[in-house]
Order: sequence, then structure tokens, then C-alpha cells
Amino acid sequence: MEFATQAIHAGQDPGKWKHRAVVPPISLSTTFQQFAPAQFAEFEYSRSGNPTRQCLEESLAALECADYALCFSSGLAATMSLTHLLSNGDHIVCFDDLYGGTNRYFRTCASKMGIDVSFVDMRDIENVRKAILKNTKMIWIETPTNPTMKLVDIQAISNLLKSYPGIISVVDNTFMSAYFQKPLKLGADVVMHSLTKYMNGHSDVVMGAIATSNREIYEKMKYLQNSLGAVPSPFDSFLVNRGLKTLHLRMERHMENGLAVAKFLENHKAVEKVIYPGLESHPQYELAKKQCSGSSGMVSFYLKGSLNEAQKFIKNLKLFMLAESLGSVESLAEIPSLMTHASVPHDQREKLGITDNLIRLSVGIESAKDLIQDLKQALEISQQK
Repeated sequence: MEFATQAIHAGQDPGKWKHRAVVPPISLSTTFQQFAPAQFAEFEYSRSGNPTRQCLEESLAALECADYALCFSSGLAATMSLTHLLSNGDHIVCFDDLYGGTNRYFRTCASKMGIDVSFVDMRDIENVRKAILKNTKMIWIETPTNPTMKLVDIQAISNLLKSYPGIISVVDNTFMSAYFQKPLKLGADVVMHSLTKYMNGHSDVVMGAIATSNREIYEKMKYLQNSLGAVPSPFDSFLVNRGLKTLHLRMERHMENGLAVAKFLENHKAVEKVIYPGLESHPQYELAKKQCSGSSGMVSFYLKGSLNEAQKFIKNLKLFMLAESLGSVESLAEIPSLMTHASVPHDQREKLGITDNLIRLSVGIESAKDLIQDLKQALEISQQK
């Protein structure tokens, strides 16, 4: 079945319920009656498994072309659970350009578990090869990166790892969603999401997920999901399940608006540089065309000036709201150096290009004409002396 059909029907079979509800009900029960001690039907305790969450996990697996999917209470909870696949003394090779929360987790939390992390520029596959050690157990990829929109060749990394059996490759697919990018089909072992963003798409749920077709990884992650207990609520599962049904429609509009905004910014005198994988000016435009079927609404750009101009620009936006997060129906704007990536050390931010005049936009699904008009007036004010 095509993506749109899967999004609406996968995991939603009314035959699961006695009343044959078309929409999966919210199962709030924390526990389930057993036939005899340790003899139960399908569910025992809601942390271990929940009917509403199961519907969502089945849908996610279908959309990512995976055999299995598991949901967690946040994207970082999914990251933490994946890290628990490793042991003290193991090593992760990680892209140096990441969401600030992921960077912070690896630097300040995973390190306390005795796990070593090397941050490298994965745009050059040779950097990955050189970083692999005898104790390397995981490659962590984010593509496109947050917020500088760098891309990693997933297939090239997967081909490289054929020479290193035992290393798990994980791709954070949050920026592209399951609609525009399929990491598992490109050879990755695990795909993870902050479902909070595009997959849910309505700024009303915090949740994460992983998907894989590797049964051994799935069994271990299922154990960790239960043992660590970082699971989402049934109500949140219901909301994300509902959000997925319009994912294909939303992503097409996000792409349409994102491209229109990127082209506008690229031709504005107040803008130094625009970073958007859907623009031919993006240095990895050909790679974006090869491994993605489209671009999302994430647009980053460098404003002429410094922090002063950036703050004036943000202050005078009327439709774009100043807020963290991304991927929802409404348009958001932020200054990563002060907000989502403030926890990244200053010298590392400078090296990555996360300067005070870098603006990250999450372009929503409003009228593109209105969004561009809003950006235009704020850009003009930002340059006034």
C-alpha cells in the first residue's frame, strides 16, 4: 500500500475491538485482568504494553518500512533507551552537528555510564572510518542536522559498516519524517524520531519512537522500554496516532511553504545565506535528491548583522512565534545559540556555524504569502539603525 493508505489504515483494524470502533479507543487502564497467576491474554500492565500504544507502534512500523516500532515518553527517552544497548567502556561515533539536547545527553549523561563519544563531521565518510575504534558499538547519525541542515549519506555509512559487524547504526529522522526519508531502506539498523515534531504535528504531545527490522535489537529495546519505564500515556498515543493520518498532507504543504520561504530569503538583501536542502544552492543538494523524496519546512538562515539584528528580527515577527520545537502546523522561529543549542559549548557552536545571527524557522502550513509578508517586514526592521 502507498504511504497515505498506510498512514490511515496500518494498526487501525476495527476487528481488534468488540465494538469494532473505527478509531482506536483510549485504553486508560493501568492493569489487565489475568486468567490465572501469570496467565494473561495480550496485556498485563500498561507500562509493559497498552492497546492504544500498540496501535500507534504498528502504524509507525508500517510508515518506516520496519518490522517493529516502540514508543517512548520523549525523543530523548528513546535516545537514552538506545544508549542502554551499550555497556561501560563502549564507544559511539556521533555527528558533531546535532540537536542540542542530544549533544548534551551524550556529553554529560552517557559519559557518566562510562560510554565514550566521538563527535565527527560525517559529511566526509573518511572521518567516520578514522573514528571507529575496537570498542565502537554505535554510529549516531542526524540528517538533516539541527540547525545547520547538513546531510549525511546514510547508504554510504551503511556500506562502510558492512566491514564492521556488531556496530549498530541509528538515524535520527526527525527533520524529514517518515514521509520524506526512509533510513532503514538505505541500510540503517534503527531509525528514531522525536514524534513531538512532524510525526504528531500539532504541538500537543511530547513523545519519541524507534523503528527497526532487526529482531534482536527490537527484543532488547522492548525489554528496555519496560525496564526503564519511559513510556508515553495512552492519551498521547491516541493523539500521535491521529496526527499520523494527515502526515502526508501536512508534509507536502510544509515542503511547499518551506521552499517558497527559502527562495524569498535567498533573494533578500538582509540575508547573508540560506540553508535549505531543497535549494540548488545547498552544498549537498544532489545527496538530498538521492536519499530524500522531498524537503520539510525547516529553513535556517544567517541574518546580516549580529545578535542585535537577530533579536530585532525575532521581536518584530507577527505570525512566526518565538518558541522552541518544530514541525507543527504553526510557524515558529528561534535563535539556536540562545535557545535549543545554548547547552552546546560556545567554541563548539562557533565551529559548527551556530552563531548569534543564525535564525532557524519551522515553516508551518499557513498561507505562504502571509508568512513571506511577515518575514519581509521583520527583516526590514532588523536592518534599521
